Amino acid sequence: MKLPKLETGDFWGGLAAMLVALPSAIAFGVTIYAPLSGSFAAYGALAGILGATALGLVASVMGGTNRLITAPCAPAAAVLAAFVMERMQQGTSDVVVVVLLAALGFAAGSLQVMFGSLGLGRLIKYMPYPVVSGYLSGVGLYIIAGQVPKFMGAPTGTHLWQALSSPVLWAWQGIVVGTVTIFAMLFAPRVTQRVPAAILALLAGVLAYFGLSLIDTTLLDPRNPMVIGPLGGAGGESGAGGGFVDAMRGRWTGMGQLEIEDFAMLLMPALTLAVLLSIDTLKTCVVLDALTHSRHNSNRELIGQGLGNIASAFIGGMPGAGTMGATLVNMSSGARTRYSGFIEGVLSLVAFLLLGALISWVPVAALAAILIVVGVRMIDRHSFQFLKQRSTILDFVVIAAVVVTALTVSLIAASGVGIALAIMLFIREQIGGSIVRRKSYGNENFSKRVRTHAEMEILVQHGGRAVVIELQGSIFFGTADQLYTALEPELKTRDFVILDMRRVQTVDMTAAHVLDQIKDVLGERHGFLIFSQLPHNLPSGRDMEQYFDQVGLVREESPVRLFGELDEALEWVEDRILKDVLCELGEQEALGLSDIELFKGRKAETLAALELAMEKRSYKAGENIFTRGETGDELFLIRRGSVRIMLPINDKLSRHLGTFGRGAFFGEMAFLDGEVRSAQATAFTDTDLYLLSRKTFDKFADEHKKLALGLMEGLASVLASRLRYMNTEMRVLES
Repeated sequence: MKLPKLETGDFWGGLAAMLVALPSAIAFGVTIYAPLSGSFAAYGALAGILGATALGLVASVMGGTNRLITAPCAPAAAVLAAFVMERMQQGTSDVVVVVLLAALGFAAGSLQVMFGSLGLGRLIKYMPYPVVSGYLSGVGLYIIAGQVPKFMGAPTGTHLWQALSSPVLWAWQGIVVGTVTIFAMLFAPRVTQRVPAAILALLAGVLAYFGLSLIDTTLLDPRNPMVIGPLGGAGGESGAGGGFVDAMRGRWTGMGQLEIEDFAMLLMPALTLAVLLSIDTLKTCVVLDALTHSRHNSNRELIGQGLGNIASAFIGGMPGAGTMGATLVNMSSGARTRYSGFIEGVLSLVAFLLLGALISWVPVAALAAILIVVGVRMIDRHSFQFLKQRSTILDFVVIAAVVVTALTVSLIAASGVGIALAIMLFIREQIGGSIVRRKSYGNENFSKRVRTHAEMEILVQHGGRAVVIELQGSIFFGTADQLYTALEPELKTRDFVILDMRRVQTVDMTAAHVLDQIKDVLGERHGFLIFSQLPHNLPSGRDMEQYFDQVGLVREESPVRLFGELDEALEWVEDRILKDVLCELGEQEALGLSDIELFKGRKAETLAALELAMEKRSYKAGENIFTRGETGDELFLIRRGSVRIMLPINDKLSRHLGTFGRGAFFGEMAFLDGEVRSAQATAFTDTDLYLLSRKTFDKFADEHKKLALGLMEGLASVLASRLRYMNTEMRVLES
């Protein structure tokens, strides 16, 4: 694998991305660990930094998407914070919770690797927008709800409603610091675009905190609850390097306290986390592709993200995903390759080692304020537009349901609701549209076989025995009843039901059972169920004809017929109708000139003279009579058999223009204008023909002007009749 060349812009992009990602990573880590006792908030800050480091180093190398920045993110913080709160309510010890968090990150990363290895990257990014919107809005509101007590300076473990209803718990110092941070976060972009707003906001919060320490000297105590505190871990005294060792050791020293039940409960949260992080990453990759005119490898990226989250869990960091904000800053700062993500990880580690002492003085209220702004921006306010249109109200209901579930039950439950609603959305979409695209009858829609005038009159009169129904979309358990309802009226009155399947995308077992019932109903009336153009390569990869055979719908003795083209099915049905009306249709004796409709009513001696002037030829089935571009001026009259006219498109593809049977004629265009043949004529069965050249006809016309005039009138009449039937078909198709 050829490595990209490192460019100067990658360094500046990585630096800018680190400045954006690191403050958020610290805030996310504090949010997760704050409910634990002691000084685990500092442990959380460390987890955020180590997560940014591991994800930057591993995911950028193994994933390979240029310019993508992977770091701890809001969905991960929301899911893990909810998990911690749930475990704390169940009385789980702090040490076990810390180990479970590591195991949860490890499991989620492993699932992402599995997703990528199984090629599921293409599927995850197709999550319906209302479900994703609802979940992200729920995550945003969940983050806001968790950060408001910290913003107000309330004690650790205080819930939202308790904090709002108990002003006695508020700390005015936290409110001041948080307010200053929010204003800086909102207005910093108006001052400068060179420094990320999160950095300026955090700096403003720190300055406000130390400004307040001039009034309240207790704020200068490094262990007061208003700041993160030393990064040595849960009560540790060590510096940054010691904190790193503590983080790795602390993750696994409590492993012996875990039980099988503890690992079993990780499955659903790990699956939720893996899916969310995957969606977050792939969504960022899609936006990045659109901005840079590139194309990412979704499955490889999932594997890289999973390995990054595994590495993060191993060294004590929190999981994350490809983040939109840091990625866009990275790109706008000049980054061009994936080295920028690696540099972001290296600089995160350098910042931790060099600035660990300063990070311990970051006010918790300032981090809460930054996360509140992040949470507000995650809420999809545009979703309220769905209330204005009747057609999109249900989409808003889906979003609201996911949000309410996330806030009232849990984010994990919201993921289950989201998946269920995604299935419902799909079924609704499939059921909402009609599976019947077009319906026509046998006296309106004819095959391309050229019939005599008498035969066409019969088909116009009796063709209503056949119905042609063009189906579309997915025929499955959700639309099977619609299919039966659409066909039920026809089953009582039609002998031939032709289903044009060319636009059908899938058929399941329920639909196959309904088709089997329809076949039985027709069979009781000696009717036929006819399929045309069964797809051999559905989107699922299934061959529909093979599937029908496997489920027993197609048997030798059953009244089911399969045809490759609709025209072939129509021709077969027309032959059956004509055979029922005219028993002699199947006879194949060669016609005499007087039996051909074009010459009926003419004098016998005149026809005898013309027949002597005409040439007789015979062709075997499959033999070419003439080819496109060939010179010739003969008019061909069919005494016995049938001829198929084809228009060659290329070396492999030809279009069927029409089939001519006994008593019909063809080749009239060259006969009339003397130009080269415009199509190819091939004997469909063994065929006997009369040939009348234009030269012979002109010579004969000098002596028999009345017959010559009658022949020309006959040609014009038949051609006009063909055009009239064609116009009827066109009107049916247009309607």
